[in-house]
Amino acid sequence: MKILAVQNRMGIGDTIIFLPFIKALSKEFNSPISILVKENSKADQYLDKTEYIDKILFVERDKHNKKHSGFLGSFNLIKDIKKYNFDKIFIFNSSLRFNLIARFSGIPKIYQYPLFQKKDQHITKTPKKFIKDELNLDVNEDPLIQIDNALIAKSIENFKIDKNDTNILLGIGGSGHTKRIPANTFLDVIEKISIIKKCKFFLATGKDKDEQNILNKILQSKFRDLCVPLDNFSIKETLPIIKNCNFSICNDSSFSHLSAALGIKTITLMADTPLIYGSYSSKMFPIIPDGELTVTHNTLGKEKINSQKIFDKIIEILD
Repeated sequence: MKILAVQNRMGIGDTIIFLPFIKALSKEFNSPISILVKENSKADQYLDKTEYIDKILFVERDKHNKKHSGFLGSFNLIKDIKKYNFDKIFIFNSSLRFNLIARFSGIPKIYQYPLFQKKDQHITKTPKKFIKDELNLDVNEDPLIQIDNALIAKSIENFKIDKNDTNILLGIGGSGHTKRIPANTFLDVIEKISIIKKCKFFLATGKDKDEQNILNKILQSKFRDLCVPLDNFSIKETLPIIKNCNFSICNDSSFSHLSAALGIKTITLMADTPLIYGSYSSKMFPIIPDGELTVTHNTLGKEKINSQKIFDKIIEILD
């Protein structure tokens, strides 16, 4: 059985959030599932070893690559899909464009969200209802990604990871400046936990100027010898390092999603994004800004994330 699942939301986090539904399809049809995702999902960096994933196809329609953009781009996408002779397609959106692409690709059985109902679709409730309605399956698992055990062992050697230490991933980056918790908050947490534990901190971030400023402020502190920057490593290279950590503390970023999907307990610092993005997995432990009952877009709470609350959550996790 050749099955394609289409998930066209942007980014790593959205792709990871949909993995339980892909896994449920794989289990139901006893076959790995191919996925069609956007290029910025970077799915080939973290799903190439995941057993329930077959082929990873990309929708190439960003500012650098417009192969699948516009009317002619749709025909290019049809041509790219058609050569795989898929038997079924599950489209996790309400797009007429994807419905027509599936039909012209010659896929016999098409399952899709109701057309023209994009407004207010919930990131987890909508796909749960879709799979329940179409296949009578209840999906309640956490996202799961797999990596090579040999790479996990090799990273212990390469990064001198001592299992007697408390190894902690700090996901200090973020896709927007309102999501990036100040360096001082992380430094307060580092100081608190270092008093009671022998720790090593792996600092995960991108190359954005503001992210680099946060990274450099931590690396220039008195804790610099406890810290290992990961900004020069690919996602694929960071996965085995994350897998060796005892827990993670992450902004709402790709690293929070990757960490939780690797089965690592992850404290998510939710300053300016709907809370569901930091709480959909049982491995996630969200911290919201002081004075707020929840968090969403425009909460703008990065200065109100309390380092003591983060530390208290660490103690809770360790216990």
